[in-house]
Amino acid sequence: MVFSSPIFLLGFLPIVLLLYYAARGLGRPVSHVVLLASSAVFYGWANPAFLPLLFLSAAVDFACGGFVARTQPGAVANGGELPLCPPGGPRTRSQRAAVFVSVATNLGVLALFKYGGFFADGVARLAGLFGGADTAWAEAFRWTLPLGISFYTFQSMSYTIDVYRGHARATRNALDFACYVSLFPQLVAGPIVRFSEVAEQLRDRRHDVVRFARGVAFFSLGLGKKVLLANPIGELADLCFGAGALGPLEAWLGLVAYAFQIYFDFSGYSDMAVGLGLMLGFVFPKNFDGPYRSASITEFWRRWHVSLSSFLRDYLYLPLGGNRQGRTRTAVNLMVVMGLGGLWHGASWNFVAWGIAHGVLLAIERARGRRALWSALPPPLQVACTFGVVALLWLPFRAPDLASVASYGASLFGAVEPIDGARLVRASLLRPDALMLLLTSALVVWRAPQVWDWTRTLTPARAVASLVVLVVSAALLLTQQFNPFIYFIF
Repeated sequence: MVFSSPIFLLGFLPIVLLLYYAARGLGRPVSHVVLLASSAVFYGWANPAFLPLLFLSAAVDFACGGFVARTQPGAVANGGELPLCPPGGPRTRSQRAAVFVSVATNLGVLALFKYGGFFADGVARLAGLFGGADTAWAEAFRWTLPLGISFYTFQSMSYTIDVYRGHARATRNALDFACYVSLFPQLVAGPIVRFSEVAEQLRDRRHDVVRFARGVAFFSLGLGKKVLLANPIGELADLCFGAGALGPLEAWLGLVAYAFQIYFDFSGYSDMAVGLGLMLGFVFPKNFDGPYRSASITEFWRRWHVSLSSFLRDYLYLPLGGNRQGRTRTAVNLMVVMGLGGLWHGASWNFVAWGIAHGVLLAIERARGRRALWSALPPPLQVACTFGVVALLWLPFRAPDLASVASYGASLFGAVEPIDGARLVRASLLRPDALMLLLTSALVVWRAPQVWDWTRTLTPARAVASLVVLVVSAALLLTQQFNPFIYFIF
């Protein structure tokens, strides 16, 4: 089930809101049972067989986090709560073992379902180099990818790690923790929420008209990004990427269209997730902060998919040594982290190449004092250069393999003869409606206020505008056939 679907908008969401607010009067446990059941229905809608994996992660991390807290040397429980491990304090071998179990379980599940086929193919190719005849066994490692597994495994195991580090207090309440891991607004595509960010809200959160109205506005504008911008501009991108060899103009317009599509698609989903959270009383962290307005790659990664960037920083980059061990080690750490971040997005060398390329640029900027190679240019040109580089690096995301990356890249730089149908593609891209869509997307990206800021003070005019976007988006949704969520495949 996706947010931008009639069954969600007209069926699931109204029913959940009615049940949730009716249950609030019966106490927190009942309302959390409603949330847990709703999340199970939402996640299991397409394939209920993957629900046990979700709750396996939750059960393992609840047990491991509780064990770490209970066995902290010298800690004393306070008011019925589990002890908070002192940051930097001593840890026992059994505590370290509990963290290992948590990380190994979550990464093991992720590796099995997401990367089993990828690694099996690698082994099969290697065997072929040495005369291996039968590689059909590799098909046994091709599993159907569970929805959102990359997000909920990271979120769940971050709890045990944070308890171990003393950054979060373990909870005794299994129902609260199950709600935290499975909460449907951010379950399948983020933002990745840390337990410390919502622990107090799980115990007691505010419900009022102002917060609910802001949630509706957030959701409406996120749906508008998805339906009014991402979906139609995604069709332009598909037209270009599916056409074959193109001229530079068509190829660049197609790449820019994809850069807009992936931003509106993912940030729109995040806006809808934040909005749904607000309707249920939760405040989730900001996940996008105008990333295409960045003047450097370093700044871009402070603004794009903020919850993943901060996760990789805190749980991978800093443990590797961060920037504390010299310039060379810093560069290696950045490339390792970004390469693994690319692999997190998908089991493909495309994503690894994308991540390492970003890592190289980050390392160069780090060596230059976090200044981009184009930092001497006027600020608007710095932003334009950053967007151009980021858009170029989206190519591995969109192309199915490295050969296709090279082929489309040749079109971008005029290194191939365009096919006969390239003129038809150009005519489609230069239609007034297509140009207006591209222009509107550019204005939203670089000139429109952030949804986070725009909804902070929700005037009557803004409330009406949000509802208009909601109604128009819902009406168009009923007529659109093209409605993928790009990040659902991750």
